[in-house]
Amino acid sequence: MGTAARAGSDCRESQCPLLSNRPPICSLNCDDLLSNAAEKKSIEEVLAGAELAPAQCLWTTEASGSPITVHQMFTNTVQKYGKLTALASKRGNKWEKVTFSEYYHLSRMAAKGFLKLGLERFHSVAILGFNSAEWFIAAVGTVFAGGIIAGIYTTNSPDSCLYVAKDSRANVIVVENQKQLDKILQVKDKLPHLKAIVQYSGSLKEKLPNFYSWEEFMGLGLDVSDRELDEVIISQKANQCCVLIYTSGTTGSPKGVMLSHDNITWTAHHASRAGDMQPAEIRHESLVSYLPLSHIAAQIYDLWTGIQWGEQVSFAQPDALKGSLVDTLREVTPIAHMGVPRVWEKIMEKIKEGISRCGYMKRKLVTWAMSVSLEANQRLTKDEEKSFLFTLADSLVLHKLRAELGFSNCVKFFSGAAPIGSETLSSSLASTFGKPSYFNLQVDCGKVVPGCQYKLVNIDADGIGEVCFWGRNVFMGFLNMEDKTKEALDEDGWLRSGDLGKVDEDGFLYITGRIKELIITAGGENVPPLPIEDAVKQELPIISNAMLIGDKRKFLSMLLTLKCQINPETTEPTDILSLEAVEFCQRHGSQSTKVSDIIGGKDKIVYQTIEEGIARANSKATSNAQRIQKWTLLGKDFSIVGGELGPTMKLRRPVVLQMYHGEIENFYRE
Repeated sequence: MGTAARAGSDCRESQCPLLSNRPPICSLNCDDLLSNAAEKKSIEEVLAGAELAPAQCLWTTEASGSPITVHQMFTNTVQKYGKLTALASKRGNKWEKVTFSEYYHLSRMAAKGFLKLGLERFHSVAILGFNSAEWFIAAVGTVFAGGIIAGIYTTNSPDSCLYVAKDSRANVIVVENQKQLDKILQVKDKLPHLKAIVQYSGSLKEKLPNFYSWEEFMGLGLDVSDRELDEVIISQKANQCCVLIYTSGTTGSPKGVMLSHDNITWTAHHASRAGDMQPAEIRHESLVSYLPLSHIAAQIYDLWTGIQWGEQVSFAQPDALKGSLVDTLREVTPIAHMGVPRVWEKIMEKIKEGISRCGYMKRKLVTWAMSVSLEANQRLTKDEEKSFLFTLADSLVLHKLRAELGFSNCVKFFSGAAPIGSETLSSSLASTFGKPSYFNLQVDCGKVVPGCQYKLVNIDADGIGEVCFWGRNVFMGFLNMEDKTKEALDEDGWLRSGDLGKVDEDGFLYITGRIKELIITAGGENVPPLPIEDAVKQELPIISNAMLIGDKRKFLSMLLTLKCQINPETTEPTDILSLEAVEFCQRHGSQSTKVSDIIGGKDKIVYQTIEEGIARANSKATSNAQRIQKWTLLGKDFSIVGGELGPTMKLRRPVVLQMYHGEIENFYRE
């Protein structure tokens, strides 16, 4: 018998909440689950001897065409961690849990369902919805069935959903609820490969042809044999595409980034170990899943690393970024947590607001404790001894602060998907780290993952060049885009990242900006915007977003937004200043409490204070060409719903340039 079959033998319908109130599904003898694979050899043995699909070069533009598959990775995990909790979902007031054995079995059921619906090899299952156990099961089931996962951001418009589904040749689209379903119904007639739609949350408003609830879908594959599924699984090669990640498309049409089985399994193993994620036999890691799974950062961190190391993934509520995330974190108390920079900024703002509400003595105590913690973390690179002051600060203040944020057990904090400001990094480290850890406070990326290589090309006088990477984590190519693929990947497999960076004497990689974001002034000066924008925000805590302008212009200018409260229902920025912004105003003698109290030059005190802050930032400029000459305050903060920020809250510069064209042109009128 195969090891995976034995490991899965304890899965029973009654043990798994995702199988409750459904027809009997676990009718097969799980000991014989994989027995028909290649004369009853284990799938691991079969795939270990399988050759890779023929390949002529290190990249491709065809999804059908370097070394374990996703299925191999999962069966290894079931063998080792089958009885451990894999997924946890809160329904009502109860957490429902799924073991790895159950997770594997449910994924096979989903795979059979997709085969029944007619999923073709190298066609996609597009998934449109918030993170959930069903999202994970649909994703893994897609791969088992020989399809390709294509995640769609929940914030996408119907036309954007159409582009992804059509480009990936989606046979099936899995949606979360009626809101997402409505988008697909608007465009489904333009999808020639679409065969079925599955909804995994909420009741169906009406029964439509080829439209299934999750329960109906999971029962579809009852008459699909294990042999049929296993033949598909055995035929898969590690260098074939199984995941598509679509770029944001801010500089053109979104590109389908093809990831092979090996891209996924190698990265889940090696990149996560570089981040000190431990296998479950050492420590059963736990994390909260809430960032968009259509982005590779969350998908690798939550889904694939979770399978690789036997982690418990708990799902946040769909309104996580509207405020409920902290509640989930307090309940789960994860061991590791990943956030995009904007999430860490919000945590920093929440900390500052909490401190401001304290009495004078308590406020002084918290401020002292945070400064001691930051100093201890900064000093660790030279002095590993844990100081008495840090121990005192941690026991008196910081452990309570971490508990309030849900980080009482958290020992690993990750940031990705966009640049993080130094002020946010300092405040987060000072507040959330339970003990000093090895890091470099000024580093954007740290060191290169073992097994990967990097180099800088076109290096300038300051040692800054384009960062290039080589390794098994580098993607296969862009789907059906040979020209774009050749721009990104050379014949030796080096990825031109488009990032500008430098490396210090200790091997730490600093990212200084993006080539496409690099501003080249009319005078020919190359200006990376990020350091200047970060300097302004450091000088002016009232500023939420700062965007530098000046490409092909005579001088630099800047668009600024003020920190404000967010509507918890719509996530739109409101006119009411955040508590931190109000306190900033009060410290400088202003009584403004709304954005509208300030903009248009109405609050001369705030305008003068901002002018002085920009002057301080300008004093640090490396040349006169890198000084901000003009600026303006916009009437509304940037947001995802407003279009200025992408799904991972990254600034969409081309979009902002279009949206605020009039304001920008005003800077440069004679």
